[in-house]
Amino acid sequence: MAPLDPHSYADGESPLTTHVALTLYLDFATCSLHGSALLTLSAPHSGPLSLDTRSLTIHSAIDPTSLSPIPFSLSPPDPVLGSRLSLSLPSETPLSSILLSFSTSSSSALHFLSPSQAASPFPYAYTQCQSIHARSLFPCHDTPAARIQFSALLNIPSSLSAVMAARHHTRRDPIPSEGGLSLPDSLWCAPGRIVEQFFMEQPIPPYLFAFAVGHIVYRDIGPRTRVYAGPDVVDEAAREFAGTEEMIRAGEKLFGPYDWERFDLLVLPMSFPYGGMENPRMVFLTPTVIKGDAAGAQVVAHELAHSWTGNLITNKTNEDFWLNEGFTTYAERRIVEVVQGEERAALNMGIGWRGLNRTVERFRDNMEFTKLKPCMQGVDPDDVYSEIPYEKGFQFLWRIERQVGRPVFDEFTKKYISTFKFQSIDTETFIDFLKANVPGIETQIDLRLWVEGTGIPPDAMEPVSAVYNKIKTLASEFKNGQMPAEDEVAQWNGQEWELYLENLSANVDPSQALALDARYRLSESRDWEVKVAFLELAISTGCKEYYAEAERSLKQVGRMKYLRPLYTALAKCSEEGKMLARRIYAESRNCYHPIAQGVVESILSKHA
Repeated sequence: MAPLDPHSYADGESPLTTHVALTLYLDFATCSLHGSALLTLSAPHSGPLSLDTRSLTIHSAIDPTSLSPIPFSLSPPDPVLGSRLSLSLPSETPLSSILLSFSTSSSSALHFLSPSQAASPFPYAYTQCQSIHARSLFPCHDTPAARIQFSALLNIPSSLSAVMAARHHTRRDPIPSEGGLSLPDSLWCAPGRIVEQFFMEQPIPPYLFAFAVGHIVYRDIGPRTRVYAGPDVVDEAAREFAGTEEMIRAGEKLFGPYDWERFDLLVLPMSFPYGGMENPRMVFLTPTVIKGDAAGAQVVAHELAHSWTGNLITNKTNEDFWLNEGFTTYAERRIVEVVQGEERAALNMGIGWRGLNRTVERFRDNMEFTKLKPCMQGVDPDDVYSEIPYEKGFQFLWRIERQVGRPVFDEFTKKYISTFKFQSIDTETFIDFLKANVPGIETQIDLRLWVEGTGIPPDAMEPVSAVYNKIKTLASEFKNGQMPAEDEVAQWNGQEWELYLENLSANVDPSQALALDARYRLSESRDWEVKVAFLELAISTGCKEYYAEAERSLKQVGRMKYLRPLYTALAKCSEEGKMLARRIYAESRNCYHPIAQGVVESILSKHA
């Protein structure tokens, strides 16, 4: 059977799942999840059917109509794919639906937090399914090629509330028997339990399935946007993201109608491993994007842009990830340009350019992962997650825009979105569509070099702007001992400082780092981008004075963008730094999401 996706057991000959009805019971006392999933297939099927699972115990598989058992088996776990759930559907009566019951206490998608870990009087739980972690919540075809609609019943403690990237229907008491065969009424209808019900009518890839449970309140900030967060954060978050509706309208003018009805925001605890996750209808955000100056809106702009590129049109496999992230980075910068101005967008591009160059250097020993479409057979997407699909993808699209002109490219983009919305496509489909709609483009741009070539193509371009060039000049002067004057940085916010630090030479002397911090207190910055960029620089120069601040930071935050550079800097700088990194991780591990745990363990193993 032909594989559909290098990261899924799904094959190209069997029907894919189109709808899932989930019944989920969250047990905070044991940090476990119990549930059932009614899977509806795109067509009746008989014979073998494969589903993806990871760390799930499968209790039963039955025909939901006759209640007859369906033979099944689980393969030994593959370190990347998890376990194949093999079902043998009856040949005499093809089935279009299957009812599975399951449980897990070690899901790689689900993170339970104690009250102390959540910095709350209450516990918390949330999911993060990208790239291939939905299979650790429920058995599914865990490939973006399979778009599903779903309904969900979440049974949770009545002292908590649940939110989901879906339409909320009701909050009510549990009803006897609705827990199904795997969840008896004694458990489902126990005192102190409540049920939250959700529906997702639009078809989404499984990695966008998301929910959170905790002490969550909200504030309305626009006609289609609420900010959800803990009581201590929600008002500050509402102020930070007050301009969201303006960005939605800018996105609609650029890319067409917003097709998801709501654009709500959830600010999670500090352990959330990403800056943002574009779950449709409800974006998940780290609290580190709240900076007090509305600068965090750029992260929201990125997640909003996914509403068109990534959610509406989705990469068919993770080898085509640039179709999600390159397009979205381009769309984000177009939105930022409209809402915050060209200079702000240029700074964003400048930071991206530095990140692209740094990432190519990171992969210098395995340049395959500097391709827009790399071969990822046998490779965990989390292990090679980088800025390549974001920034090289952006550069490719920007190169096309420069070639054909913005008005032509804008029309192409709108046609692309309207043609493929609610579909999952691969890179080849995009290239064919590009050549069909922009005749002769393949003679003007080396498309094959951009998609299949390694490194940065020669016709990629560093952004040009007065502010960007000034910051680069000041950074180049620093290596000669010239620190920026206070009047030169008086109007800087976090993005300017981040770009400045990114452009400093790697050969900065420890005394220079100490002097810079003494004047501008960068190690104490409220902006995590600035704080971490400085700490990485200072530790890399050998400044042990910042070990304590690095430890405080690593014990406070779980965002991988910050864990990677700080753990790497400590592990590489000295034996003492390596020992410190190991101790910090041992003491902080349970506060990190399972995906982040894997990333840190990989760093420490590499530098062992």
